[in-house]
Amino acid sequence: MSRFLVLSLIVIGLAGCTPEKRSPDEIRRETAAATAEVARDTKAFAKGVAEGIREKGPLNINKASADDLEALPGIDAAAAQRIIAGRPYEAGAELYKRHKISKAEYDRIANRVVAR
Repeated sequence: MSRFLVLSLIVIGLAGCTPEKRSPDEIRRETAAATAEVARDTKAFAKGVAEGIREKGPLNINKASADDLEALPGIDAAAAQRIIAGRPYEAGAELYKRHKISKAEYDRIANRVVAR
């Protein structure tokens, strides 16, 4: 019974609290600011999606920078340097045939690289 009484007092106390009254102009300003923020975020999101969808095509291992190579799955800085040091390549498969990366690593990136 005491829990009920305490709970009732809390509910009554909270019911007595009313939100701060705001002017319609203040509400409009806050709404406009929130809308502008959502518009900026939506634009940024759409730009990111568009960049993700756009295909750049396969990466040319004979001309790619170390940073570009490291962006490939499973290729770290050391592997990127080995690939660069072994240039030029006539085919992508030379990466594992010449022991620059493992066959498993090559299999992960085979559809993302070319040798031109």
